[in-house]
Amino acid sequence: MSEQRNVRGIKRYDSPAGGWGALGATAKAVREQMETIEAPITLFRTNKPDGFDCPGCAWPDKEHTSTFQFCENGAKAVTWEATKKRVLPEFFAAHTVSSLLERTDFELENEGRLTHPMAYDRASDTYKPIGWDAAFARIGEVLRALPDPNMAEFYTSGRASNEAAFLYQLFAREYGTNNFPDCSNMCHEATSVGLPQSIGIGKGTVSLDDFDQCEMIIAMGHNPGTNHPRMMGTLHEVARRGVPIIVFNPLRERALERFADPQNAMEMVTFGSTPIASSYYQVKVGGDAAALKGIMKALIALDANAGPGSTVLDHDFIATHTHGYEAFAEDLRATPWPNIEAVSGLPKAALEAVAQAYAKSNATIVTYGMGITQHSTGTSNVHQIANLLLMRGNIGKLGAGICPLRGHSNVQGDRTVGITEKPSADMLTRIERVFGFKPPEAHGHDAVRAMQAIIDGRSKVLVCLGGNLVVALPDAEQCFPAMHTLDLTVHIGTKLNRTHLLVGRESILFPCLGRTEQDVQSEGPQSITVEDSMSMVHASRGKLPPASEHLRSEVSIIGGMAHATLPQSKVDWLGMVADYDRIRDGIEAVFPDFADFNARIRTPGGFRLSLPPTERVWPTSSGKAEFIAFQGVIEDPQTGGADVLKLTTLRSHDQYNTTIYGLDDRYRGVFGRRDVIFMSEEDLAAQSLEHGDLVDVETALPSDSPRRLVGYTVIAYKIASGSVGAYYPEANVLLPLDYFDKACGTPSYKSIPVRISRRAV
Repeated sequence: MSEQRNVRGIKRYDSPAGGWGALGATAKAVREQMETIEAPITLFRTNKPDGFDCPGCAWPDKEHTSTFQFCENGAKAVTWEATKKRVLPEFFAAHTVSSLLERTDFELENEGRLTHPMAYDRASDTYKPIGWDAAFARIGEVLRALPDPNMAEFYTSGRASNEAAFLYQLFAREYGTNNFPDCSNMCHEATSVGLPQSIGIGKGTVSLDDFDQCEMIIAMGHNPGTNHPRMMGTLHEVARRGVPIIVFNPLRERALERFADPQNAMEMVTFGSTPIASSYYQVKVGGDAAALKGIMKALIALDANAGPGSTVLDHDFIATHTHGYEAFAEDLRATPWPNIEAVSGLPKAALEAVAQAYAKSNATIVTYGMGITQHSTGTSNVHQIANLLLMRGNIGKLGAGICPLRGHSNVQGDRTVGITEKPSADMLTRIERVFGFKPPEAHGHDAVRAMQAIIDGRSKVLVCLGGNLVVALPDAEQCFPAMHTLDLTVHIGTKLNRTHLLVGRESILFPCLGRTEQDVQSEGPQSITVEDSMSMVHASRGKLPPASEHLRSEVSIIGGMAHATLPQSKVDWLGMVADYDRIRDGIEAVFPDFADFNARIRTPGGFRLSLPPTERVWPTSSGKAEFIAFQGVIEDPQTGGADVLKLTTLRSHDQYNTTIYGLDDRYRGVFGRRDVIFMSEEDLAAQSLEHGDLVDVETALPSDSPRRLVGYTVIAYKIASGSVGAYYPEANVLLPLDYFDKACGTPSYKSIPVRISRRAV
């Protein structure tokens, strides 16, 4: 980078990811949020067999003897939840909802843990205490009064346990709706939709053991140092045994460049680090499918020129286990290299080099994150990753497979136990047989369609099991006011967030237990279960005393609402709340993969759910894995224009989803602020801008009204030319609600066409 002028809060960070910087940040989080005596004990219980599952990312844990099994951002998640700070009724009495809305998202959550059930009082514009039974009764009255159950929306966050999620979907389905907007709709829905079309299941196929055996990793569209940081230990091990790790990402991310493992004494003592990426390709934002098509086109050419008796593709695997190869290959042959180069931003020679390296590997894993899924072509992007692996038989092979990187610690498990707006007929039949009521069959609303129904006035009640739904969605200009038109909003959470303050005519706020806290019901202490991103299901048991004697578990709150809403119910809601083993018995009865559920979760480490493609069994309509060509043009024709850049939204290192732990983004060199735009020096020069200039950012999509970020500071950064970055959720205002992947409904958070202009002084 060229010499730059000084800009407030921007300073080079030259250290590796992890290392002493991570330990310092962990100590800071402990100091600011927890009692220093209890903090170490709590952290050392994280991800241990008799402890609690980290409320952060979904990366699995290998059974080993390391001193600790948490990372910097996991420690932030734990201390943020186990904070000593409290939001008492006196706080709400002293602050109107209108005044709280003027605070930042960081300030709201940093007030601490919610302690009492609260109901909104319109006359005083404040939340006031309400009894649990009175709140449940009122919710039941409002829900029963709706003329159509489909006028209610039941949102789920990925932090909910399997037990809570199962009970929640059972409640809504007996009530009469399949409206299940879910956090998955906004992140990995392209995986949930695309992978079943390709290989028959919507989950990854690898285990941690595969990372021990792989000969290559291709990492696409993810930043593990921030968003799934426990993965860094695995990548560190893989890199140190000399395995190539080929990265495709628009930004140079420090964790993918070099990492110092805090558990490696030599690296810590010597201030050393390990290089992670063997090759780093800065693909343009939105250019992933083009890059993949280039690699696969080059593979076909290599195979054609391999010579007698030699092949690059696994023709036996393709013939035996796949369908649709010829049409797929013909599409690749017909795609011109200039198109691939222009859209991907990468030269033909670079993509051919990747193809050559891939051809030499006998066992390859492809990992990917939301940089692949959160596009208008996200589902097709997932298809292309599956295609690449199928070409060389890299599914159902030791050391190989596809690895979608889930975010929240149980976002995958919630789906497994029934949180879906598109239920299968088989699941509904089993629910009817086990619980004695006939659930609705019509597909319900995902997150975007739920909000569209609220905006249109077709939905009048919103129940949120965790999360910060409206802040997570695009288009605050439409979504925020629409919340005030609802008859009732109900929120179950541990901390205050902005969605809680977008009150309806009535609003109820329920404080729940966190993952770190003891859960004791009438029949004794309880444990819950979660499923990690590699389909391992294991138990989690909190150890801390609850933040308030008035807290209830998510399971207890859901059971209380269901019991009050459905007086003629055939489900023993309160009996299941009393002993979660009964909920697990119900899960087992509806989902055969959970056979012997209660026995198996009492084994340390839990058990792995069935993944047929790992046995080369393909639950698709053809009974084979499907090659699926990229449909249509590679680039969305709406997003063209010489002055148009593609904006990707980013999480800072002091952030998890919409939760802002602080205002620093250490690895990117941003401190104490979030109002920045990351831009390449090439694009700065083309726009006649300089590092540190104030700019306005406007969406370059057809719109009735302009969508702008005003007065942001442009920062020179190592990002692909033609691409810019800004922080989520602030940049969500640039994204229309209706600009999403039509195949799966996920908003295009990571490919927003924008124009940037100097701010008028």
